[in-house]
Amino acid sequence: MTNDKHFESQVIHAGQSPEPVTGAVMPPIFLSSTYAQSSPGVHSGFEYTRSHNPTRYALERCIARLEGSQLTETDDASFGGFALSSGMAAVSTVLELLDSGDHVVAMDDLYGGTHRLFNKVKMRSAGLQFTYADLTKLDNLKAAVTEQTKLIWIETPTNPMLKLVDLHGVVEFAKDKGILLACDNTFATPALQHPLDIGFDIVMHSATKYLGGHSDVVAGILVTGDKELAERIRFVHNSAGPVLGPFDSYMVLRGIKTLALRMKQHCESAHNIATWLEGQKGVQKVIYPSLPSHPQHDIAQKQMLIDGTVAGGGMITFILEGGLEASKTFLENVSIFSLAESLGGVESLIEHPAIMTHASVEPNVRQSLGIDDGLIRISVGIEHCGDLIADLEHALSKCI
Repeated sequence: MTNDKHFESQVIHAGQSPEPVTGAVMPPIFLSSTYAQSSPGVHSGFEYTRSHNPTRYALERCIARLEGSQLTETDDASFGGFALSSGMAAVSTVLELLDSGDHVVAMDDLYGGTHRLFNKVKMRSAGLQFTYADLTKLDNLKAAVTEQTKLIWIETPTNPMLKLVDLHGVVEFAKDKGILLACDNTFATPALQHPLDIGFDIVMHSATKYLGGHSDVVAGILVTGDKELAERIRFVHNSAGPVLGPFDSYMVLRGIKTLALRMKQHCESAHNIATWLEGQKGVQKVIYPSLPSHPQHDIAQKQMLIDGTVAGGGMITFILEGGLEASKTFLENVSIFSLAESLGGVESLIEHPAIMTHASVEPNVRQSLGIDDGLIRISVGIEHCGDLIADLEHALSKCI
């Protein structure tokens, strides 16, 4: 299926075809670890499931097409898509494309697990060097890049401060410098944002989040539209072996089928809730990309869109007055929102980044980013928006 179809059709059909033996509309879960060969080295394209698996291929081909890869099966068996055992496995695989001593420029505001991998694992084990900068300002990117820079790692929107990076500006600056450009597209998903189309080399997802969409699978995704780069990623994927199992591959593929519908609901409700929060006593600040008050609202209008209309995603960050005491009281008094880590599921989640998802980030770094004791992050699910607002209103009444 080509990418000229509407996104709602692509999530159902992209990269997919009926199973050739039975005609099954949904790809079966192929659990076999190995495959029979008619002669040594002669097989039907499958040898060993770490290297090849039909269920994993179905997922990989689907997300590759959704993210805009135009690679054919001749170019790469899964069109440049790769499914991995977690989002962190996906990040780690990208770093394995680098050599010891290489330099990485990364967004200053990152998911805590990514920050931990960079600072506390790869600096030691791989000799990589990292510079963190506020890449909402392209001048900071220009100042951070050196002759040793081999990768620019972007999150947009970032986690948890929802900063936006001008992807077009990054590409324009770095396109002739021989630097890999990678974008964590977890928060926006291909429903809103298409880094490959803009000129990025690699898109990464924690598929645990919106792609899976039901808080019942842990997975990661990488996509590239470059044939040579796909070969390099496939070599690491097979050699290091952080592959996604067939059952989890099936679960993520099933989740993707409803991605278009879910993202529309996430975005609509999140915008309404963010607008409501801005008018509430006890709320010091609301951060949400589609609000005019967002510092990079103009970027959202350019690169975060559903059907040509700005869409802020399903995540809202806000700051409560009263610090840690108010935050704990607030979080202990929600009922529809679940106090839990992760995000992107059909159910609404709420958390305290400084204590939970970003506890591994050094306190001085958290402070510099504004991740303080009053900061709350919510993942807006697909429940009725009125019920979600009533739940937040009740919790606010307990802490003001």
